[in-house]
Amino acid sequence: MILLAFLFLLSSLPAGSGRLRHLPKAAISSPVFGPRQVHGVLGGSVTVKCFYPATPANRHARKYWCRQVGSRCTTVVSTEYVAPAYQGRISLSDHPEAENFQLNISALVLEDAGTFQCGLGVNGKGLSHGVTLSVAKAPPVPEAAELFYVKLRSTWSVSCSFGEDTAAQRRYLCKKEKDGCRNIINSYQEIDPDFQGRALLTFEEPPGSFSVTMTQMDWEDTGLYYCGAGEYGKEGKSKELDVFVYEDKNFPQLKTTVTGKNGSSATFECLYDPLKKSSTRIWCKWRLQGCDKIIDNSGFVKFGYEGRVAMFENPENQTVTIILNQLQAKDEGFYWCLSNELKEQQSSTELKVVKGEPALTGKKKVEAPAGSRVNLTCSYPCKYSSYEKYWCRWNYTGCAVLPAQEQGLPEPGASCDTATRTAVLSFEALQEDDEGWYWCGVKRNGILGETMAVELRVSSGSDAKHSPELLDLDSSRELGAVPPGGAYSDAEVRKGDLPESSSSDESHGSNTVALVLGPLAGLILIAVTAFAIVKYRQLKRSDLVSVGSYRTNISMSDFENVRDLSASNRVKESQETPMGGDEFITTTDTQESEADTMKAKRSSKEDAELTYSSFLVTSERIAQGSSGGDNAVLDVSPPQDQL
Repeated sequence: MILLAFLFLLSSLPAGSGRLRHLPKAAISSPVFGPRQVHGVLGGSVTVKCFYPATPANRHARKYWCRQVGSRCTTVVSTEYVAPAYQGRISLSDHPEAENFQLNISALVLEDAGTFQCGLGVNGKGLSHGVTLSVAKAPPVPEAAELFYVKLRSTWSVSCSFGEDTAAQRRYLCKKEKDGCRNIINSYQEIDPDFQGRALLTFEEPPGSFSVTMTQMDWEDTGLYYCGAGEYGKEGKSKELDVFVYEDKNFPQLKTTVTGKNGSSATFECLYDPLKKSSTRIWCKWRLQGCDKIIDNSGFVKFGYEGRVAMFENPENQTVTIILNQLQAKDEGFYWCLSNELKEQQSSTELKVVKGEPALTGKKKVEAPAGSRVNLTCSYPCKYSSYEKYWCRWNYTGCAVLPAQEQGLPEPGASCDTATRTAVLSFEALQEDDEGWYWCGVKRNGILGETMAVELRVSSGSDAKHSPELLDLDSSRELGAVPPGGAYSDAEVRKGDLPESSSSDESHGSNTVALVLGPLAGLILIAVTAFAIVKYRQLKRSDLVSVGSYRTNISMSDFENVRDLSASNRVKESQETPMGGDEFITTTDTQESEADTMKAKRSSKEDAELTYSSFLVTSERIAQGSSGGDNAVLDVSPPQDQL
């Protein structure tokens, strides 16, 4: 009953089910591959190419070509032997570096047709591939399929050309199946869902030529394909492609999917051969109409990705690491590693962005005036306690490591305190050329992990220092007078200009009010001025920091607790070390910073005392000048010994 139920379920599956239309891994029993059928002409010649994995054992194993009759296979030619009937017209050449050996048969006769096997070692071990040879009396003969021997998880690339007259036609790649040829991708931007992000069609020169690249080749991708112009089986031209996927234990297996949290970062790996110095390495985002280049190893970074993406080469393990920062939902998709050499090392990776909080936290945008002291901070969770932390300055060719310090390091036996674990990058005297992007990151055993990008902006700082002796007070304006060229002051109004109804008593009353209010207004003005100067001196010791859309004044005393842990007195490009280094250049602050702080405090105190002294002298002069009559002028100039 169970068997009947199982058979019923199998029969109920759709004819186009993905599980049935793909070749299972178990069906690929032999890593040897060659043509399925070879066609020749009477009196002509044929060449047969058989592929095999170039392992150390296979390199030295016997290669052979035998004729199959029933359950037996009689050797025609091998590495050490040639059958008498084929003497002088058959040869076998081995090419282990190209992972194949080739047979050439000339002076074909009708008796040469039949079923053969090409293989390795001794007959009967399964390391062989069946080939059917047909000999026609006259041409033409069918065109043989182009063979492709592709490693598992690697990339397959094919170029097809059908002439300039096909340039306006639909170009396509399809896979042969029982019910027809299944469309993989075409020039009308139609793609099979199973190949989304894996297949790319590109137009080439001359017109009518194109190429198709497929990444992450799997067992199910083995089979017959057709590339063509027009419609398969109806019109146009096509070419048969025979693809065989085999497993190479030494071929690196890269991640096919990378997941990153919103606002965090994602790390991708690409393969490359470090011995090929001329190789161009490109990282791009896959689209139906092509691959949008984001960064390459020549210093190109696409607009809008500055500070967000960086490329690092690791010759030791023959990889290129790409880190994409500040992840957003729109970053989801497929990303390709491309190279102009060793196309099998091209690869694709799908990025998925999920909701969540980044592990590395801190201010993502910092603005400060030139000359100020700034600390860039990066807090990390307890899970990164054993990781190596670093700060680096981003540029178009990478990210150069800078000296930094860690805070909140636990004592022996102490528990992890997330709130105090911080990596700090300090700037003692910020300069305009410090503006740019800085990355905080973690790595373990040389493998780069999560990063956080911080944009530092430097505004123009004001170096003007105001002191009481430099203040220019125009007392006449404060007392109600108008600028030169205007009307007379109240004390200078002529009697003839007054209305006839005004009496001498009213004039005397006005002068009395002026004598009382004048000195009082002057005292109030000087007191307000002294208060403003002291307040200005206090504000002078604050840094203006911009975080997102909020601006706030943060006193330099807020950073005093990290002064002793400063990485250096001034970050310079000459201190940069290559990315991936295990050592950081660190220095400590000198006593000059403390001296500068004490000097600033003494300067502030002296300014306040000077202002108060000026206030007392001025008050005394005002009191003395009040007896000088209606035309007395206030003199607020400081004594000569204070200038």
